[in-house]
Amino acid sequence: MDAVKLWSLSSQPLKHLFRVASTTTTTTTTLRRPFSHSSSYSRVVLRCCSSTSTTTTTPANAARAGGRDRRASTSSSTSDKDAVRAIRLKKVEELRSKGLEPYAYGWERTHSANQLQDIYKDLADGEEAKGGKDAVSIAGRIVARRAFGKLAFLTLRDDSGTIQLYCEKERLVDEQFDQLKALVDIGDIVGASGSIKRTEKGELSIYVNSFAILTKSLLPLPDKYHGLTDVDKRYRQRYVDMIANPEVADVFRKRAKIISEIRKAVESGGFIEVETPVLQGAAGGAEARPFVTHHNSLGRDLYLRIATELHLKRMLVGGFEKVYEIGRIFRNEGISTRHNPEFTTIEMYEAYSDYESMMNMAEEIVTRCALAVHGTLTVDYQGAEIHLERPWRRETMHNLVKESTGIDFGELGNDLKVAKEVTLKTLGVDLDHKDKVSIEACTSTGHLLNEVFEIVVESKLLQPTFVLDYPIEISPLAKPHRRVD
Repeated sequence: MDAVKLWSLSSQPLKHLFRVASTTTTTTTTLRRPFSHSSSYSRVVLRCCSSTSTTTTTPANAARAGGRDRRASTSSSTSDKDAVRAIRLKKVEELRSKGLEPYAYGWERTHSANQLQDIYKDLADGEEAKGGKDAVSIAGRIVARRAFGKLAFLTLRDDSGTIQLYCEKERLVDEQFDQLKALVDIGDIVGASGSIKRTEKGELSIYVNSFAILTKSLLPLPDKYHGLTDVDKRYRQRYVDMIANPEVADVFRKRAKIISEIRKAVESGGFIEVETPVLQGAAGGAEARPFVTHHNSLGRDLYLRIATELHLKRMLVGGFEKVYEIGRIFRNEGISTRHNPEFTTIEMYEAYSDYESMMNMAEEIVTRCALAVHGTLTVDYQGAEIHLERPWRRETMHNLVKESTGIDFGELGNDLKVAKEVTLKTLGVDLDHKDKVSIEACTSTGHLLNEVFEIVVESKLLQPTFVLDYPIEISPLAKPHRRVD
């Protein structure tokens, strides 16, 4: 059985997708292959983090953000929010008293903000499109506002981008300008119609003829200068995070592109997408603690799946030769920025295939995703250039350890005591106490080889690398390697 896992971490969606590994604790760009032979099928597992854990905050930034948030929390207390909410509820009542619905049923819009920015990119400063005859209609959230006597400027943001609303008292009818100044707040979703005008300062604007409040916001948005810096709230309230930090929405868009491109790549190879049960009588396919639920009609406990593996294998038994599933997985274990109780895996199985074809598929998937999202196979990640051009490096764990440390485990054989002595003598100066304890605790030369790889080699593998021939001691479900005598 061959497995390759591609992890899409949350803070940098595509860049982190290029980090390929087989455990949740790996920090390098690697692909692993056990020191074993494949069975009559092979599989590839791509694991993508849940959207609930996707974030643009790195651990270091998160710590700094948390500190800023603690200092700022005193200026945004619960009582302040309750006061704002009470004021806005009164505005809701006032709107209804005027016969206006603060939560509209719909709005006919003609363009998005970015469409207008593109269509009228050549409009000169101070000019109005076609003498004011070009009527447009748009809708979105108000994220900024300025009012000066008989003029008001509002910044409207929709799914595509932002555009300014240019509001002039003489142009609006039925006291709409006064209503705009008194009743429209930052955070409200409004619809506006009018002509297109570029101001003297060069800001493309909708010269508003009429507007309507489509959704009255009852709470203020996070401070526009600091954004949403409460890390916990960014994880738990993704919708607030996206409002306060528009770039976060791009993470979701890129993730959608990645998933779409994975489907294209896999299905171009003849794979069929299937759905397997989420509720299972016995959770299997991995070592993890499941979530337990109760089925009332059956009168028995069921488990949320911890892997899609076993049911996908049954599809092979049933006669399918190439299957895959993009499925939600649930594991009732630790939680952190790197571990989520629910996440998505893309797992695939192919009959009559081995790890060579799975490595080729992994290359195909990642390179297609990179081109779809970035348009290039060279990606900057934390100051290092990651080159995704095929073919990627393929090297055995033995050779990588020898290359990095000079220790040749092939010559040490199965004498664990000698292997530990050589390892500690060679690496002793650079090892901390924890690493030394881990080495001493190894129960076989295979475990020792893997330990040295994880301690010394893994962090140095910056470019995409397939790590082959894992020791059989840590690959209990795999066949012996075909080259073993």
